[in-house]
Amino acid sequence: MRTASIALLALLFPALTLSAPACSDPVDEHVDGAVDRERKQTVIPAACAIVVDDYPPVESPHVAIDTVVPYDSNPPNHGPHYPIWASFDEYTKPVDRRYYVHDLEHGAVVLAYNCAAAGDAGAVTSCDAIVQALRAAVAAIPNDPQCEGEGARVRFLITPDPLLDVPIAAAAWGRTYRAQCLDTASLGEFVRTSYGFGPEQLCARGQPMF
Repeated sequence: MRTASIALLALLFPALTLSAPACSDPVDEHVDGAVDRERKQTVIPAACAIVVDDYPPVESPHVAIDTVVPYDSNPPNHGPHYPIWASFDEYTKPVDRRYYVHDLEHGAVVLAYNCAAAGDAGAVTSCDAIVQALRAAVAAIPNDPQCEGEGARVRFLITPDPLLDVPIAAAAWGRTYRAQCLDTASLGEFVRTSYGFGPEQLCARGQPMF
C-alpha cells in the first residue's frame, strides 16, 4: 500500500514553493516524552538549518480524550493518540497533536507551522508566505485512489502548531522534517518519500475539528 502511494507521487514537484474541533488546545506538557528512541538524522544542505529524523516505531495505543501524552519528537511522529483522527484538511486553528498523530497512523503527512518561531530565519518573511507554500505543496499532489469517495483528495493536514520551535515542520509515521526557512526542494522530497507511511492505510473521513 505504501509502495503504491509513493509510486503515485513519483511525478511530484521537483521543487515546490512551498481547518474539525480539537477538544482541547495543545499544551507544553505534550512535548518531549519519556521514551528515548535512537534516531537516524539527516542534515539537508540548504540556506538554513533543515533536519530530517527517522525514528524506530514505538507502541502507539489509543488513549482517552484529555490524556496527557509525552511525545519525544517535535512535531510528534508516533506514540499514544486519540481514537478519533482529524479530517484531512487545512486548519487555521491548532489541531491537538493527539488527534493528528492518529492521522499519521493512517499514512497521512501533517504540514505544520509556527510563524512566531520564524524570527530572522532567512527565506521565511511572512506567515502568509508559509501558508501559501504549504497549500501549493498539497495542491501539487496527485489524487490518492484510496481517498476516492471518502471525502478527501489526499491524506494531508495543514495546521498551525504553537509548540513547534521552528517555523516549518512536517511529520509522517516515524519521520519528522524541521526547517528554519522555506526550502521547497527538501520539503517536496520529504513529502514525496514519506506519504503513505503508517500501519493503517486509510483515507476514511475523520472528525472535523472546528
